[in-house]
Amino acid sequence: MPRAPIIHPDQSYTFADYFRLNFAPQDILAYFNVSLQRCALTPLKYSGTLDRLRDLEARIEESLPRLSLTSEMARREFLIAPVLTDLLHYTQATLNVEYPVAVSNQLKGSLDYLLQNHQTFLVIEAKNEDLERGFVQLAIELVALDQWIDSEQPILPGAISTGNIWQFGQFDRQSRAVTQDLNLYRVPADLEDLLRILVKILEP
Repeated sequence: MPRAPIIHPDQSYTFADYFRLNFAPQDILAYFNVSLQRCALTPLKYSGTLDRLRDLEARIEESLPRLSLTSEMARREFLIAPVLTDLLHYTQATLNVEYPVAVSNQLKGSLDYLLQNHQTFLVIEAKNEDLERGFVQLAIELVALDQWIDSEQPILPGAISTGNIWQFGQFDRQSRAVTQDLNLYRVPADLEDLLRILVKILEP
């Protein structure tokens, strides 16, 4: 007896719906002819001066003991937004919040954060706690962005963040393979490494 389909072609799915699907990530991505691999990425890092780094570290370290991080909104406003604000300072990139994308009935929704510098795009997805399911949503968003943007950028980078933990991923547009980084970056402990990676991705 054939297995019931994971994605129903006649149903409508938003990006957030994939976060709630209780199926293996590789099976969900296979519906879009995309493979999933997990390995430790070795991203390039910006080597210049980060003139706001110490101030950002101090502000986060000061606020963390007093923050209740039970909601995604709190994480976005007090932990993710300060990092992105400084990222804009270093790269002169543009930031779209809740950026709408509609490729098909199965690939639509809003990207939490879409950063762009010339022809380079970076997707950042904010999630409360569940990194694994959140990464599935990020991967689907990268697959959708592949069809949405007018750019020859071969690799589409993305990151998922709970605010105090970040994980990177990327979509190879030619091989149609999503890679999930095995490394995690913790804030504030790994803030400098995290920021240098983000800046390098969007470096002018």
